[in-house]
Amino acid sequence: MTCVQDKPDSGLPTSLPAPRLRISLAFRGGLCAYSRARPEKDYAFKGNFMLQDLIANGQSMRTISLPRGRQRLHAMPTSTGYEVREDEIYDWDGRRRGQTPFTVLQHTISGTGRLRYENRNYRLQKNDTLLVLVPHNHRYWLAKDERWEYFWISMNGEEALRIHKSILGTSGPVFRLQPATIDHLADCSLRLIKGAASPGAASAVAYEAAMALYDDVFGSHAFAEKQSAMQPVIDHISANLDKPLPVADLVQISGLSRAHFSRCFAESEGLPPAEFVLQQRLQRAAKLLTKADFLPVKEVAILCGFEDANYFSKVFRRCYGITPSQFRTTGMYASMRTPARRGARLPDDET
Repeated sequence: MTCVQDKPDSGLPTSLPAPRLRISLAFRGGLCAYSRARPEKDYAFKGNFMLQDLIANGQSMRTISLPRGRQRLHAMPTSTGYEVREDEIYDWDGRRRGQTPFTVLQHTISGTGRLRYENRNYRLQKNDTLLVLVPHNHRYWLAKDERWEYFWISMNGEEALRIHKSILGTSGPVFRLQPATIDHLADCSLRLIKGAASPGAASAVAYEAAMALYDDVFGSHAFAEKQSAMQPVIDHISANLDKPLPVADLVQISGLSRAHFSRCFAESEGLPPAEFVLQQRLQRAAKLLTKADFLPVKEVAILCGFEDANYFSKVFRRCYGITPSQFRTTGMYASMRTPARRGARLPDDET
């Protein structure tokens, strides 16, 4: 295996063969010739061209340790490379890699890797991307008799850490990226391996990689997918506002884990699930109070999923500022389509 390394780094695998070869870098302007000839929009072409170029370049890694200027850079790569691990010790504990914060973005090309993140186990397979923060309670490793082919980019810097923490909070440590994003990240890795000989050039590539990941996770297509995924849940809520709607049932309809469902739902609808259900109940109540004035307040409460009329009045007043009876006589619904305040939240088991 060929390695490109500026100096040893304890944050990289220790089982690499020696001696290591130093490759002369043909670097012009921070981009390899292939990257200069292929504009960014071509990442969307089908075929993962840059990923194939990275693989064709052979197993390699680079620890990036460049002279630091007077100004701290907000995104800086620390290492990158492409490797195939098979029948050997490969084991990283996120609590034993020092106290200097950095992130590891590692994409599985083929084979299988293992991850234990906090108290959950993952089996990483082809097209899975791993993102972890160090130091943190996690461990990823190669299991006995398994093979893992991957490329990675590690980086630090205030902005890189901020973006990656946001992605972890939204998607968790394992997710699937679009093929164009994978190709873009592979290109960034290859450019870092072959060049990026100055701090500014290296930082620019790291920031580009962080932004490519950001666009994939938070871009318009991701938002549309989350909205589409939540539509069966929204339909179920709308059709059953007169019944109990525990969050556990909504999670089951979504097919996601509870934590992932809560994140996706809040991103899609702008509110946590329990608060969204409460708001929908109150909107229906406001409409019934105005449009069906023959219904007693107690019956309106029942039709909107409130078994206790007194509790309904209390929550309604907390949101609209007046009681249901007062609301009915003021005609407020004509000018108010949503609760005036979002302060009336219910625990998940009371929706």
